[in-house]
Amino acid sequence: MIQARGIVKRYGDLEVLSGVDLDVAQGEVISIVGPSGAGKTTLLQILGTLDLPDAGAVRIGGQSTEGLSRRALSAFRNTHIGFVFQFHRLLPEFSALENVMMPAWIAGQSPADASPRAEELLDELGLGHRLHHNPSELSGGEQQRVAVARALMNKPDVILADEPSGNLDSENAAMLHDLFFQLRSRHNQTIVLVTHNEQLAARADRTLRMADGQFVAS
Repeated sequence: MIQARGIVKRYGDLEVLSGVDLDVAQGEVISIVGPSGAGKTTLLQILGTLDLPDAGAVRIGGQSTEGLSRRALSAFRNTHIGFVFQFHRLLPEFSALENVMMPAWIAGQSPADASPRAEELLDELGLGHRLHHNPSELSGGEQQRVAVARALMNKPDVILADEPSGNLDSENAAMLHDLFFQLRSRHNQTIVLVTHNEQLAARADRTLRMADGQFVAS
């Protein structure tokens, strides 16, 4: 599902990624761990087409992202990739339901077409009673579950999560960790988790460790 070859990324004289290779199978959950500054988030952003490598190539579901225009990359990302970040990044002026529908609206769906799936996702994640609450009316754990529902809205092939439980207390973090593996079981999602949480990392099918812009032996 994910294939990366020879990924290099530099910021000025600093080489953040030094020829990284990665393969992730469909339905696989992998975790990427390592110290701050190792290149984990930069790699995730390149896999998600949020940033471009200086060298190397990425394929998602057999589709090369190399050479796509900014518009084409945006459309590809909206259709094939879902993101969950440490901070939920919900739009404060919109309800939970509206936040979840946002990727569908960007793809051109009408509210009437998008609403049933958004409601179904929120109900599946235990938020069926919070559809019309704004983010400020939700707990931290609820906000992050809304963010997960938003990531799933367009039925993406891949979920990329960057420190998804880093802003949650231990109870809500554990619930979110369970949720990722439930999603894989229900929907065969391919999930890449960047995390400092060793308990979450240990639950993945594989744990990869980064240091100095490369994968290293654990």
